[in-house]
This record gives sequence, structure tokens and C-alpha cells, in this order.
Amino acid sequence: MKDLVLSPRLKLLASWVQPGAKVADVGTDHAYLPVWLLLHGCVGSAIASDLRKEPLERARKTGAAYGVEHVDFRLCDGLSEIRPNEADTVVISGMGGENISAILSKAPWTADGAHTLLLQPQTRAENLRLFLSEHGYRIVREALVWDRGILYPCMEAVAGQETLSLGQLYGGAKLLHDPLGERYIIAKMICLQKAVAGLNQAGGLENQKKADALREILTALLSMREEWRHANCL
Repeated sequence: MKDLVLSPRLKLLASWVQPGAKVADVGTDHAYLPVWLLLHGCVGSAIASDLRKEPLERARKTGAAYGVEHVDFRLCDGLSEIRPNEADTVVISGMGGENISAILSKAPWTADGAHTLLLQPQTRAENLRLFLSEHGYRIVREALVWDRGILYPCMEAVAGQETLSLGQLYGGAKLLHDPLGERYIIAKMICLQKAVAGLNQAGGLENQKKADALREILTALLSMREEWRHANCL
């Protein structure tokens, strides 16, 4: 039977899963990650959950196509139908940082010290970092990966306390030594500069206040860029 080839971002997440882990892949879609992990004997068990029937049906087809029949498929909203003792590793990828935060907010047991979170936000990573720092989690590892022309941040979080600076919220909590760190920071700065220009053009007191707030973030990111360059001897 042919091997299942993971995309770069899923391959990175797979490499972070501890051998023998009990994995829950939330928003699994095609279930490529849990199927690959079981196919290669990397985990003790795997739950693949999704909010909608269509993605879960695709997930079942992936399992059948690769001869992996012992995936536990769940139709549920986030972690609502997954008990804390059924998983020690929770993977949430393929959605925005605000959606990931919303899922975790409804499952406070993920911050009980017995669970590892592997998170890969497609957008609004800063919102997710802020949520984690304010709700009893700390980011212990973070890495960047190119996938289909997009630069994705991946985070490993556990229970704990952490205070992040404005620069870390937007530029990464643990990316100072990541080879793609400067590129990530610059991309954030370009987006913010465009937003500031748009607000300036629109005019008005309220827009000026918003632009000032964005300039504060830009200043923090400039400092983060200098930190990255110093850390990498540039």
C-alpha cells in the first residue's frame, strides 16, 4: 500500500507528537495527520473530530484508503465530545487563531497540566498567543514552516504562566532562533503598515487612534527584529 505523504505543516506537527501519545485531532478534515500517525505506529490512539459531516466522511475515506481502521471518528464541536482522559495531546490546525481560542475556552481541562497542545493557526496567531498567556498556558516551543506559499507558525503549549510582550504576541513567543523568524516579522510589519496607511487615508479621530495603536505594534516588531538579528549574529 502506498505511503501517505503529509504536507510540510502537518509533517512538522507530526514530528512534535510524542511516541505512544493519545492524540485528538480537532477539525481533522481529511484526517491525514491521525491516519499517518497510526499508519507509522507513532501513537497509542487517535481521535479525529470535525464539526461537519462532510469533512468527517472524507476523514473516514482517508482511513479506509490507507487501511487504517482504528481511528475514532467523532462528529462534534471542538472538544465537546472528547473526555480529558481520552487524549493527552490535542492538535488543532487549519483554522484561525480566534477559532482555536474559542475551542480551548470551552475545554478548560486542556490547561490541567496533563495535556499538550499542538496548535497551528492560519490567521490571527497573535490572538491565540494572547489567549494562551491569559488562560493558564505557556508556549514551550514555536516554529515556522512554509506550506503552499504561506508561512505558518506552529506552537506547542502546556499548562503554566507566561507574560508576553507586544512584540512577542505579534512576532512570535519562541521564534528568536527560527531561521524564518525575520521574514515572519517583516511580513507582519508590511501588513500593519498597509493598515496604517489605509486608516490615515480614511481620516477621522477614531481611525487615528487605531493607527496610533498599530504604530505601537510596529515599534515593538522593529525591536523584535533587532533581537532576532542579534540572536542570530547578524
